[in-house]
Amino acid sequence: MRNVTLGAALLAFLGQAVAPVSAQGSDIAQIIERFENANQWRDHVMIVAHRAGWKQGGLVRRAENSLAAIHHSIDLGIEMVEVDVRRTGDGALIIMHDSWLDRTTTCKGEVIKYSLEQIRSCRLVIEGSGVATDETVPTFREMLEAARGRIMVNVDNKLDVHDLPEIVAVARDLGMERQVVIKQNLWSSAKIAEMKMVMSKVGEGAHFMPILADDAVKEARFMEAASSGLSADAAELIVWRGDGQEMVRANGALFNARARAAAVRGDWHLWVNTFSIVNKPGGMLAGGRGDELAVLASFPEETYGFWAEQGVTMIQTDEPEAALDWLTVNGYRVPYDLTN
Repeated sequence: MRNVTLGAALLAFLGQAVAPVSAQGSDIAQIIERFENANQWRDHVMIVAHRAGWKQGGLVRRAENSLAAIHHSIDLGIEMVEVDVRRTGDGALIIMHDSWLDRTTTCKGEVIKYSLEQIRSCRLVIEGSGVATDETVPTFREMLEAARGRIMVNVDNKLDVHDLPEIVAVARDLGMERQVVIKQNLWSSAKIAEMKMVMSKVGEGAHFMPILADDAVKEARFMEAASSGLSADAAELIVWRGDGQEMVRANGALFNARARAAAVRGDWHLWVNTFSIVNKPGGMLAGGRGDELAVLASFPEETYGFWAEQGVTMIQTDEPEAALDWLTVNGYRVPYDLTN
């Protein structure tokens, strides 16, 4: 693991005292520049807040996919939030993870059976607490407006892949398509071809990122075809861990020397997901090295440090504050220019 000298540690501490060694206060152009130029920033780990930044310390603190969550992530000074996009019965694009309203709002039933006006009567709730907030379900446009000029947005599209051009069109109408990252699961040459067709309709500006899972993708050549072939700036890598399986120790199909070399040739980021999935083994998407190990078991070096040493330069997490603090103090983040 990277050694941190006393001087570097002191600099990190002083940097936190004055202004976080993060994206806080920086122009969105600086964040986009680091995202688009992975090879220049291999020593900096970017942080993505899952569901806009709803958890802290293993507990739900804010309604997921809420404007309160995105504002909290902006205040932290991280680079990106992830949000989920669905459609109401009358065609409006909204921010909602589930296909049902029951878990995250005061309403009941399927999203698709509500008009936007009807959904406006629903209040977002803080899951597990029973607390209903004053917030309503945001539209995709409202979420983008909250992020404009401040933080990048990763879109988890819960619709069809062919809805992506419409999603990007909303961002383009706001003049912020370069702040948006769209993604799609790819596992075959046919899926790559389909995505190329979709991207031709999306048009210029928005960033594309393939999702590659190690149960389907076994070699670096496919990673290269999926990423460089679509001018991707990052690849979201899923390292599955099922019940009874050991934690990943090193390497593997998606993190070996050839895969890292392919990422360098294509100038794209390696992205890992450390957030948890309900009723699944801890770190299911990160080979067991997830947020629970980092925060609840108090071994952040075995999660954030491990993945940084495997070449990961983007971590999507339910614990953005913990990840930011640990990565900063241990020298895995490069200060932004806060003088502009």
